[in-house]
Amino acid sequence: MSRSLGGLLLFSVALLASCNDDDPEKVNEEEVITDVVLLLTPTNGQSVTLAFSDPDGENGSQAPTIEVSGPLAANTTYDAVIALTNATTNPETDITEEIVEEADEHLFCYTPSNLNLTITAEDEDIQGRPIGLLTQWVTGAAGTGTVKVVLRHQPNGLKTGTCPGGGETDIEVDFNVTIQ
Repeated sequence: MSRSLGGLLLFSVALLASCNDDDPEKVNEEEVITDVVLLLTPTNGQSVTLAFSDPDGENGSQAPTIEVSGPLAANTTYDAVIALTNATTNPETDITEEIVEEADEHLFCYTPSNLNLTITAEDEDIQGRPIGLLTQWVTGAAGTGTVKVVLRHQPNGLKTGTCPGGGETDIEVDFNVTIQ
């Protein structure tokens, strides 16, 4: 075999080996989330909005803002829905849609601290595990504390339906909440 043919054959084998089907699959990258809006609607009374905004993303120069439109009423049940967007794209990307499409890989964890508050997921993925895009918030007595909202990305069978669970954190926000 001539040197050039042997070299070409060796190069071809190396090229084919580098395109092997055994190469690990690309893991989904962490979602870019610039805005989180939680709308809590009571059976009677005033709706409350919890909003987080970081217009230039996690590593940008602008500090994020966190706003709560008002207090939650004591001894009240709220239906809540959360929406997420990425405002760094034009047009904005609706991250909520992506979470619905990959529901078996996402889980919202809601953790109240120093509050008489119970939060329950009202939606589930195809396996019957909670997602947390739709939740029910039941308040008790008056108080002041925080609610930590964490979106966990749990691909490749990591989702168990319990918090914190495996995977990576896509976003984590602490909201100061008052119940009165």
